[in-house]
Amino acid sequence: MSSGAAAGRIELRLRELAQLFDSFDPAPFHEKDLDRDAEEFIVSWAREYPPELPLQFRLHLPRDQERLSPERTVQEAIGHYFAYRAELARLELRRTLEQGRRSLLVGLLFLASCMALRELLLGLGHGELQRVVAEGLLIVGWVAMWRPVELLLYDWGPVRRRQRTYANLSRMRVEVLYGE
Repeated sequence: MSSGAAAGRIELRLRELAQLFDSFDPAPFHEKDLDRDAEEFIVSWAREYPPELPLQFRLHLPRDQERLSPERTVQEAIGHYFAYRAELARLELRRTLEQGRRSLLVGLLFLASCMALRELLLGLGHGELQRVVAEGLLIVGWVAMWRPVELLLYDWGPVRRRQRTYANLSRMRVEVLYGE
């Protein structure tokens, strides 16, 4: 990113560095999970910006936290954490699309079976009950296509946006500022 390029800025003010991380995670800082509230705050701010816009994270800490030299630690922790979340979202996207393709195949087979049964039933006669059952088979066949269509047209979009947001967050530049 050039110095003249605009970046989406995310700012967080904490009393101590440890607030950024999950207190129940015993891993070293650069491998630790972020605190759930901190993650939610960062992600919600990132969603305010287009996913292709470079991001900058400004962490404001009291001066006494400077002794911990958190700049590199925070940069690595944020990068690792959101890269991991991006990978999980990528796997979820892949699973969603695979499930959609499998569901589409099953739905099409079921729809074809319902339509074949309908034609068979209508070929046997034209009674009122046969027509009701025949139309019911057609409706049930099309209703079976609802989930595959939902998966392939709508469900993957939010997952892809989440993946792009996490990937962008994993690349964001971190700056730590100290004050009183």
